Amino acid sequence: MKQNFHRPLSMDEIAASANMSPSTFRQHFREIAGMSPLQYQKQLRLQEARQMMLNEDVDVSVAGLRVGYESPSQFSREYSRLFGAPPLQDIRRLRLS
Repeated sequence: MKQNFHRPLSMDEIAASANMSPSTFRQHFREIAGMSPLQYQKQLRLQEARQMMLNEDVDVSVAGLRVGYESPSQFSREYSRLFGAPPLQDIRRLRLS
């Protein structure tokens, strides 16, 4: 999942590679990670985008596209939900601290 976080997540493929049914895989994943596989992928994407914007000075829309978001507004909404501020505001705050 970490290597292909930018690709759409196929629960059937991942479950099959773990020799589990999709529902069993989701249940075990949630027990271990404390979140669903989709939530985990979303966090990976948003954390990677944050690092790109912070360390590589990548534009917000470019970072969102690179990590697999098709919609800049969806990226900004989910980013704000996870980090508590819109991307530009969050990156400015991190650079000042």
